[in-house]
Amino acid sequence: MNIASIAIEKRVVTLVLTVVMLITGLMVFKDMSRLEDPEFTIKEALIVTPYKGATALEVEQEVTELLEKSVQQLGELDKVTSKSEPGLSTITVSIKDKYNKETLPQVWNKLRQKVGDVQQYLPPGSGPSLVIDDFGDVYSIFMVITSDGYSYGELKKYVDDLQQQLLLVDGVGKINTYGERTEAIFVEFNRDRLAQLGISSNVIAQQLSSKGVVVDAGNAKIGSSDVAISPTGGLESVAGFESMLITDGSSKQFYLRDIAKIKRGYVDPPSALIQFDGKLGIGIGISTVTGGNVVDMGEAVLSKLTELEGQRPAGIEFGFVSLQSEAVTEAISGFIASLVEAVAIVIAVLLIFMGLRSGLLIGFILVLTIAGSFLFLDPMGVALERISLGALIIALGMLVDNAIVIVDGILIRMQKGESARSAAPIVVSQSAWPLLAATLIAILAFAAIGTSNDATGEYCRSLFQVVMVSLLLSWVTAVTVTPLLCVLFLKPPKQASELNDPYAGRFYSKYKRLLKHCIRHRYLSSASVLAIFAISLWGFSFVSQNFFPDSTRAQFMVDMWLPQGTHIDDTKQNAGSIEQYLREQSHVTHVTTMTGEGALRFLLTYEPQQPNTSYAQFLVDVDDYRAIKELIPRVEQQLAEKYPNALIYASPFALGTAALGKIQARVSGPDPEQLRTIADQITEIFSSAPNAKAIRTDWRQKIKVVKAVLLEEQANLNGISRTMVAEAIKESFEGVTTGVFRENDLLLPIIVRADDSVRYDIGSLGNIQIWSPFAQRMIPLRQVVQSFELVFEDGLILRRNRERTITVFADPVDGNASQLFAQLRPQVESIPLPKGYKLEWGGEYEEQNKAEAGIATSIPLFILAMILLTITMFNSLRQTAVIWLCVPLALIGVTVGLLATDQPFGFMALLGFLSLIGMLIKNAIVLVEEINIETRAGKALMEAIVYSCVSRLRPVAMAALTTALGMTPLIFDAFFVSMAITIIGGLVFATVLTMVVLPIFYALVFRAEDGQ
Repeated sequence: MNIASIAIEKRVVTLVLTVVMLITGLMVFKDMSRLEDPEFTIKEALIVTPYKGATALEVEQEVTELLEKSVQQLGELDKVTSKSEPGLSTITVSIKDKYNKETLPQVWNKLRQKVGDVQQYLPPGSGPSLVIDDFGDVYSIFMVITSDGYSYGELKKYVDDLQQQLLLVDGVGKINTYGERTEAIFVEFNRDRLAQLGISSNVIAQQLSSKGVVVDAGNAKIGSSDVAISPTGGLESVAGFESMLITDGSSKQFYLRDIAKIKRGYVDPPSALIQFDGKLGIGIGISTVTGGNVVDMGEAVLSKLTELEGQRPAGIEFGFVSLQSEAVTEAISGFIASLVEAVAIVIAVLLIFMGLRSGLLIGFILVLTIAGSFLFLDPMGVALERISLGALIIALGMLVDNAIVIVDGILIRMQKGESARSAAPIVVSQSAWPLLAATLIAILAFAAIGTSNDATGEYCRSLFQVVMVSLLLSWVTAVTVTPLLCVLFLKPPKQASELNDPYAGRFYSKYKRLLKHCIRHRYLSSASVLAIFAISLWGFSFVSQNFFPDSTRAQFMVDMWLPQGTHIDDTKQNAGSIEQYLREQSHVTHVTTMTGEGALRFLLTYEPQQPNTSYAQFLVDVDDYRAIKELIPRVEQQLAEKYPNALIYASPFALGTAALGKIQARVSGPDPEQLRTIADQITEIFSSAPNAKAIRTDWRQKIKVVKAVLLEEQANLNGISRTMVAEAIKESFEGVTTGVFRENDLLLPIIVRADDSVRYDIGSLGNIQIWSPFAQRMIPLRQVVQSFELVFEDGLILRRNRERTITVFADPVDGNASQLFAQLRPQVESIPLPKGYKLEWGGEYEEQNKAEAGIATSIPLFILAMILLTITMFNSLRQTAVIWLCVPLALIGVTVGLLATDQPFGFMALLGFLSLIGMLIKNAIVLVEEINIETRAGKALMEAIVYSCVSRLRPVAMAALTTALGMTPLIFDAFFVSMAITIIGGLVFATVLTMVVLPIFYALVFRAEDGQ
């Protein structure tokens, strides 16, 4: 008894399980986690090490080099890149693809140990190093809180209270702020006044520092108790600072208010600023707990904000930069609508070509398979997102394929007079194993992406998981539920008889004549097909290439770079006027401005720019994403004319994994000057291309540095060291932190600095008063400093795998980066490089190669598995060869489809081609097995070939038609359009391959003749 007979005999069990699977599947679907895009793990961590006062070169040689050397000992390391700048080392550690989010915490622990081991060898004044391993956290809610008529302190108080409330909301994992300024107590003095009084600023700093220190007075036994003793005397208010007595160690005493001005304020300049529609504010990023539902968390936060609405002061407003819960809901609703459309299209096609009962039956099996798939996908951790729902649409045609074969086989037998009850087990016994083999081959076609460990593979993994689960389930339902439903609902034809020929119609007759004609002229037919294939290979060279398409997000980015070393105040001023310009543009609804660094990572594919005072970024919201294509060139042109000294470029958000700069030329070598010379040559080549924009290097311009040339002898005579000179200068401008002021749970730094008359006058450097320990008085700095020289130094030194590396970036003005890259590459590679220097290509080229390499290593293995499965199925090398000879020919339809629609062949199109191979082989296997069945039944080979093709014509054509039409909703999705065109175009010709070319090859290989 075969599986169909069991399902029919146990019909009550089968029907109950069917209903249970349908209902529970729909219930699971309702509660599944939802995302806009699939998650992938950012396998990077940052090592940040301060080294105040050091130049970029000193930071590189004394800090970065030591840390990189230790980090390179990590066996899990993929690459290490670093940025050394004055006073700061930032190292990015990238881990190999094979490590996932479960194993990464162990890797980060090992990294911390490596970094910790180096700390004792770092130079004095540097460190400690901070390892940041949550660099890839995504804040699904990113909003800016602004105020009108409130001080910054009042706004910050409200933000702190709100943050405390939101942390209690279900699903909230972490809350981080952006653009928060550090509050401090400033003690400002006039150095000339101190010189007159004979007081050193160091004395003031030391006495202020002692006031903020927590001291331990120990414990004492009082009776039977052990009692702690705690002395008072700390400063409790700003007034306390003013009343503080300062002594110079002799008889002189002064109130601090008499020699300095004390005020409470915020550290200036700020490290980063954020504005929403022109209003300065504080950004808040809210992330979801691990494994949480973005939509549920977003709705819960919005509900909490509504609940707290009564506590929000008038004038304080929320501006949402990114609200993923709404974006996800909208995106998922769109995908579900596309899925419903696709299912409706497939069912409509079935109803038209297979009749009402057969169409509804197969349509029900399709819905059952989709619902049942959710039962298995949810425990596997697959969420409802762009890739997984798109995969369901891609799989629709294949999902009905198995059921079509079974239903069609039963219908044919019923037309010959058999009952559905007797026909069903026979059809299933003949078709079950060929269908299973064909289904497994279709799954294996997607397996390469499912086993790829890189970020792109992780991003697209749900594609394989959905196809695997749904196709296997479609086979199970095809051999169990489908035959039972055929028995229950299909009615026999009114004139059913053994003598009836179900293929006697005009369409079948014409197809039969065409097929016989092609087989008789098999050599000419084969030559014609090969000639068309050769033309398609030539035509494919005209198909453009890309990696991932741009997003349809109704928001785009504008980046502004002023010359390196620009003060953040000037950057803010320029950013303010650019923001105003952007807000005046048509279709623009909101503009968020970040000055000093990029935003919090509010999208997985968004790469935040590291801190830089000369940088600003604008996130521009529009009312229709289609307006972005028109806005970007206009904005770039007009801003370039208005701000000639700034580099300003705009870009849409990317889908999939993205790189900063689609075209990147990396040059590595030992000498910074030589690197800059080569980079200038590359920049000149890039600039000569009319289609290139946003041309820049990551080393940027050299920065201005004022060198204080010390008179060593005079300094020694006065007991003044280089450190004392540096502290005096810093104290006069930026200020020196001397301690902390405690206020409840706040620790405010106490900053001692000169008053405004000195801090904003760089020309007064020589007049700065410095304390001479030997003279016991203040002397002007010019007595121990020979001169102040203005020089230009590298402000940024970047390295890659411990080699100094400069990168030149560019983006295409219009079209795909591959076309521009193909134009620039030979020119750049013709530049002669000195010995010890090398050129590498990064950007989209590197990312695409990496992604394709991730699946290329496993593609041969899975193709071999598919071939072995085919051989096992037929126990014949010749039949296997016939099937696989048709595979390359599918490129004909793919080329025609992509050229006709002007779509590029990118990573998603590559996946589409792999899936097309599975579909083609699946149909071919069923056809060849049918030929075997007919020859075993006694038919001559030629007759068996023709009859099998005729009998398989409807199911093969139906499978192709349902797949192609079912994918039409994806044509309107920017992410899937190239994949959809690849599959649709390929399937059209694949049907011809299966039903015409394959029998020609079969007859050629097996030498089939008429009357054989």
